[in-house]
Amino acid sequence: MAKAVLTPQAENFPAWYQDVVARAELAENGPARGTMVIRPWGYAIWELMQADMDRRIKATGAQNVAFPMLFPMSFLEKEEQHVEGFSPELAVVTHGGGEELAEPLVVRPTSETVINHYFAKWVQSHRDLPLMVNLWNNVVRWELRPRLFLRTTEFLWQEGHTAHATFEDAVEETRRMVGVYRQFMQESLAISVVVGEKSAGERFAGADHTLTCEALMRDGKALQMGTSHNLGHNFARAFDIRYLDADGERRHVATTSWGTSTRMIGGLIMVHGDDHGLRLPPAIAPHQVVVLQLDEDDEVAGAARRIEAELRDAGVRAHVDDRTHTSFGRRSVDWELKGVPVRIELGARELASGRATLVRRDDRSKSAAPLDGAARAAAGLLEEIQQALLAQSRSFREERTHPVTEFDEFARRVGGGGLFLAAWSGTEESERALAARTGATVRCIVDADPPAPTCLITGEPARHTVLIGRAY
Repeated sequence: MAKAVLTPQAENFPAWYQDVVARAELAENGPARGTMVIRPWGYAIWELMQADMDRRIKATGAQNVAFPMLFPMSFLEKEEQHVEGFSPELAVVTHGGGEELAEPLVVRPTSETVINHYFAKWVQSHRDLPLMVNLWNNVVRWELRPRLFLRTTEFLWQEGHTAHATFEDAVEETRRMVGVYRQFMQESLAISVVVGEKSAGERFAGADHTLTCEALMRDGKALQMGTSHNLGHNFARAFDIRYLDADGERRHVATTSWGTSTRMIGGLIMVHGDDHGLRLPPAIAPHQVVVLQLDEDDEVAGAARRIEAELRDAGVRAHVDDRTHTSFGRRSVDWELKGVPVRIELGARELASGRATLVRRDDRSKSAAPLDGAARAAAGLLEEIQQALLAQSRSFREERTHPVTEFDEFARRVGGGGLFLAAWSGTEESERALAARTGATVRCIVDADPPAPTCLITGEPARHTVLIGRAY
């Protein structure tokens, strides 16, 4: 069999990542720095993720809407914390139609401000609440150190925005949506995540609280996979979003926002990938089973098509690779690189023996199945593979989560990767000191017993238990 030419993970993880993105034909750099072209295989993965998430989001009561990419700078400036948080990342249009614009337009970095402008028009009575909308769009955040899928100037994402009668309702919505994300990531992406609250230094600009889903990549770095923000009354006051309650009093709504992006594809690569390429969870694999036709023979072709039809009838995304002019080794490597969960190898020898060869991508193991049961056997492997990948992700994270009580010990170990459970005082000064001294950040505040009564960083009394680590 031909070998995939990938830099080994252990040798150079960033180079391995770039190799996989290129060789699996997921994406490549766009013509403007920091942009990306998502190729068909990468976009097919995103479409499956999008459809799955869209179904889950609509089940909460949210409805999809579309908003413009350009909005006036004055919208962003209405919420002070928000504009401060996004100022370094903004792309601004100053000319249009050959003339200087009367007011600069912001290229959408996120949609809180423009949506809240319309929420103020749409919400009049308590009967209008809750108001729940969701967008599938692209955003632009000027990125100085781009990396495909992980950090690009322009990326695809989903962002939800809701308005509620009370602060407590907004708290509940924030929690519910981070739970939706967690379920999607674990059930569909087979990625085990930790849910917790962001520290003040890591919180979304303009939010009272931010909840996050954090995952651990195979190089030991953390990745923020999705966030849910309780915006409280901050945007409601800035945009004067008020409603008449049942007693006839005018009150400000409480709002939330929540989002995930194509960054999840980067996470998918780095959680499941190995030195042979991608390992896709069946739930989001564009081809769940590929039937590899080995010979240019009518009988073999007919058998391959019959197995494909059986699989499709069973609801499996199946594909026949009949490129017999390309070597078996080359084609096998291609599908390994792309992470297809199961291959069925079928040629004249298999027809003669009455048994097809099945290859699992997760552990690269081979087995034989009768020709008339090959489709059933392949379909039966899909749930096994899905659960195996989730179990591996969970055990990897748990084995690399370490309680620490001594700062010097932490500083020595953090370069080796992993998450560190620590006691923390909660001050922004200690967060800044942590980053300056170790390059690590507080990933999230978690519901766990602190490993010590005093802060790992300052020695002051501890207020929180946190997970700390280096991150993308």
